[in-house]
Amino acid sequence: MKNIYKLILLTVLCIGLLSACSEPPKPENTLEKYISYWEKQDFKNMYKLLDTKSQEAMSEKDFVERYESIYSGIEVSKLDVKMKKQKKDDKENSESVNLPYTLKMETIGGPITFTQNMKLNLEEKKDTEEWGIQWNTSHIFPDMKKGDRVSASSISPKRGQILDSEGKALAVNGVAAEIIIVPEKLPQDKAKTLEPLSKILGMTTEEIQKQLDQPWVKQDQAVPIKKISVDDPKLKDTIALEGVDYQKKSTRLYPLKEAAAHLTGYIAPVSAEDMKKLQGKGYSAQDWIGKAGLEQVYEERLRGKSGGIIKIMDSKGEEKSILAQTEVENGKDVKTTINSKVQLSIYNQIKADVGTSSAIHPKTGDVLALVNSPSYDPNQFTLGLTKALRQKWADDPKQPMLNRFKYVYAPGSTLKPLTAAIGLENGTLNPNAEMKVSGKTWQKDKEAWGNYKVTRVTDVPSVNLEKALIYSDNIYFAQAALNLGEGKFTEGLKKFGFGEEVPVSFPFTASSIGKDGMSEGQLADSGFGQGQIQMSALHVAMSYTPFLNEGNLLAPRLDMSKESTVWKESVISSDTAKMINDDLVQVVANKNGTAHNDAFMKDLPLAGKTGTAELKTSLDDKNGKELGWFVGYNTQDPSLLVSMMIEDVKKRNGSHYVTPKVKNVFKENVK
Repeated sequence: MKNIYKLILLTVLCIGLLSACSEPPKPENTLEKYISYWEKQDFKNMYKLLDTKSQEAMSEKDFVERYESIYSGIEVSKLDVKMKKQKKDDKENSESVNLPYTLKMETIGGPITFTQNMKLNLEEKKDTEEWGIQWNTSHIFPDMKKGDRVSASSISPKRGQILDSEGKALAVNGVAAEIIIVPEKLPQDKAKTLEPLSKILGMTTEEIQKQLDQPWVKQDQAVPIKKISVDDPKLKDTIALEGVDYQKKSTRLYPLKEAAAHLTGYIAPVSAEDMKKLQGKGYSAQDWIGKAGLEQVYEERLRGKSGGIIKIMDSKGEEKSILAQTEVENGKDVKTTINSKVQLSIYNQIKADVGTSSAIHPKTGDVLALVNSPSYDPNQFTLGLTKALRQKWADDPKQPMLNRFKYVYAPGSTLKPLTAAIGLENGTLNPNAEMKVSGKTWQKDKEAWGNYKVTRVTDVPSVNLEKALIYSDNIYFAQAALNLGEGKFTEGLKKFGFGEEVPVSFPFTASSIGKDGMSEGQLADSGFGQGQIQMSALHVAMSYTPFLNEGNLLAPRLDMSKESTVWKESVISSDTAKMINDDLVQVVANKNGTAHNDAFMKDLPLAGKTGTAELKTSLDDKNGKELGWFVGYNTQDPSLLVSMMIEDVKKRNGSHYVTPKVKNVFKENVK
């Protein structure tokens, strides 16, 4: 009985297998497979599904190259091909069928969509039947016939300008002199031209020769070598050389050059790496893109949108039809709050140093300047940066490419007004109470503190808040922080924006307080801007705005299209703000003030705070470098506040090296 059941089961399985094996292939399956390769732009596997006649009419190489050439030329993206549903055909046994499909794609000319029929033929191949695609040029585009070609061209948008608050250019579309060589006009001994030219342009003769050796070069054609400014005095010497001339070329220019390099940034050709990140955003390999600074921050607004047109041309080169067309949209200008005069003024003060500076309008929050030194000329990136210059910048220990105003540093004594304000708000600091300490050093607990002591510059036996700011007494503010305790001190700093991104359209590093769980020594150090406290020059400047705005911390504004805003309301009371402001006036006006000798001007009174930050590797380190700081603002109708930091001032009289530079900025910019 069991054997009978087994026999029946085997019979059923065989019948099933025979019926499955005898089922004819479906054209829909072949087309679906073809479409899956098509969407991946896998043209080789597409070709394998063509019928015999189609493969005889066109080789695999020609098929693949044609698709690749057209698709890359029109910059195809988001390719979507779908087989359309259709009613069942009564002629199910037909050896030829037409199946409709719909194609959608994005191109440099805009979207292209069409519906077309695909003919498939049933053929015998190696003892089996298979459906093959009967291909023709209309499968690329319906209007295409044999002998037609696709023409594609893009129109690059005019890049928007970057302007200062008065409409003066920070980044502009200008004209440069493109140095050219006509090979047949070179002297017989080419070295007579190439050697002096290489010295003038800062290139090697090998680099110039490489330009001349490009495959497309003809003896009577001009070969571009490098661009230089039309105002460059070297231009006259360059074109005096035999075989050398120049032509005017549209170029991105940066009028303030080194003075605003890290602010404006620069543009450069789109790289292969960029293209991967920017896929689907309309960039081509010929485009330029913002690589740093405002050029990068406002890239989307500045670049605009490329225009493009895609046509089908017949064998005679005449236009048959337009497949897609998109109008070019020029980029928009970005008007900033920057004041070019202030920017240049500050740069001229610090260009011989390593440091950074920020300037703001203390009543509006407008950012007037963001300056770095050393710097670089951003025009070199658009004129043609030579390998030698790039290497020179890379090897410079002062790091001219480093954007210092983005980063944070120990603020030193410029933090003391904040410590005082936090103490006043928490009721742990009595402004009139006298702190009595004898000598220049102090420690709370010898057993707990070991060898560590707080050191001050001036031995003042008795100081209140005003005197502590005038003399910049470290001991007073160390005690103020200790009286607050870590919790209240850090919470107070957070109200001033510590630990938050600066709310401005530029990527600044957030100011930091350090890790939780400070030792008493670290808390004492933090009270006068040492310890683990870190601030950017811009945040230092903004942190003084509550003293001039009844306790409100203003948000920095860099984009003129946006409204001035308050970052944090009522950080401190108006009474506390007035008290600190009055004391900062005395830091400059009082003859004992740390800024008096360097910053006092009878006709242009300033208020502010000096600061020196020691870069220690440990609490006991006495050989670290020093940062010199000064924050200053004019007190009569305040319109300018400058924070400036210069590195390595230990042997240059500390903050007293910085303060006169800030004073000069006010003399040049405030009437």
